[in-house]
Amino acid sequence: MTNESRTSVSRRGLLTGAVSVGAAALLGAPTLARAAEDKAVLKGRIKQSLCYWCLNVDGEKWDLEKICQVAKELGVPSVELCDASMFPTLKKHNLVCAMTNCGMPGAPFVRGLNQKKFHDEIVTTTCKTIDACAEAGMPSTICFTGFKWKDPTDPKSGEIDRDECFNNCVKGMKRLAQHAELKGVNVCLEMLNSRDGTHPMKGHPGYQGDCMDYCADMIKAVGSKRIKLLFDCYHVQIMNGDVMRRIGQYKDLIAHIHVAGSPGRNEMDENQEMNYPPIMRKLIEVGYTGYVGLEYLPTRNTMEGLRQAVKLLDV
Repeated sequence: MTNESRTSVSRRGLLTGAVSVGAAALLGAPTLARAAEDKAVLKGRIKQSLCYWCLNVDGEKWDLEKICQVAKELGVPSVELCDASMFPTLKKHNLVCAMTNCGMPGAPFVRGLNQKKFHDEIVTTTCKTIDACAEAGMPSTICFTGFKWKDPTDPKSGEIDRDECFNNCVKGMKRLAQHAELKGVNVCLEMLNSRDGTHPMKGHPGYQGDCMDYCADMIKAVGSKRIKLLFDCYHVQIMNGDVMRRIGQYKDLIAHIHVAGSPGRNEMDENQEMNYPPIMRKLIEVGYTGYVGLEYLPTRNTMEGLRQAVKLLDV
């Protein structure tokens, strides 16, 4: 074979290889593009979390397995507000439960720490949840002030004084703090709005911890690194407003964030009054490293709404 022939064969080989590589790249491009499109989290500076109850209560009513699959598809590392009994399913999918239910039956935010008669039950149940979280490596569980009436279900039973509520909550959380510190798990007090009575989960008329400053002062009075705030932007917006400034003010007390459109506790889209990207940037600015739970009630196609929300928060 002459040098000219060798050069010709060589060139043909190179051209054939180039065409093959180019064809493979073209064939692979849509697959890679689809994978990137499916994964809504691309930056990952905000650790997001899907909320189980929101996706299981109405509408399409997804089960835990479906929610876990969607979380993985979107690139979300947590499914939260689960019971400890759900941990094995989460672990199967390599997911975290960023905020675990406290284990109290019914609506646990009704019977809370503002009354001493509930303390033993709350402490016993919550400490069991703390143990389960510690064993499974889950970071946090939740607690509540409770409703302001002496009989939490009867507004005619008389109201608990706010100072009494404050002192009782501090005493109860100090009891929880002992076990939480031992186990390395956060117990987060959630402030809820008491203004919206249109839906059982959009607001809680009668809830005593309905002011962020009031709840933050309780956390300060407890003085434990494991008793923290659950800062729900939706509830804070309705009761107090000034969300970004309060994030800066209470950055050292906040261990968990919830988000939803306001008003309505629905999708975070053009129909609500809150602008979430700058709120997320504020969290990054103050050094927040916890999770942000998407605790909203879907009103349209659930997957489309979730994808939009996850991309919106991924600043």
